[in-house]
Amino acid sequence: MSWRLLGIGVLLAAVLSTAVAVVFSTHQSRKHFTELQTLKNVEEDLNIDWGRLQLEQSTLGAHGRIEKLARERLQMRFPVPGSIVMVQQ
Repeated sequence: MSWRLLGIGVLLAAVLSTAVAVVFSTHQSRKHFTELQTLKNVEEDLNIDWGRLQLEQSTLGAHGRIEKLARERLQMRFPVPGSIVMVQQ
């Protein structure tokens, strides 16, 4: 009879340890899922910022804007056709 009680005790311990493992695994899964959702939100925010930066870069690098800044801030002008000298090597 003691072997039978020992077997039942071992099975009970196995069932309890399995139950604890399932609870721990579920908790870890939910924790990782929450972290994944947070990282996806961060990714989305970064993609939005990246799009804004690309738009800003294309606006700032437009030829018309650069030419306007060169004329206004640096007082640059197109050279007179007669003053252009071609240098050859």
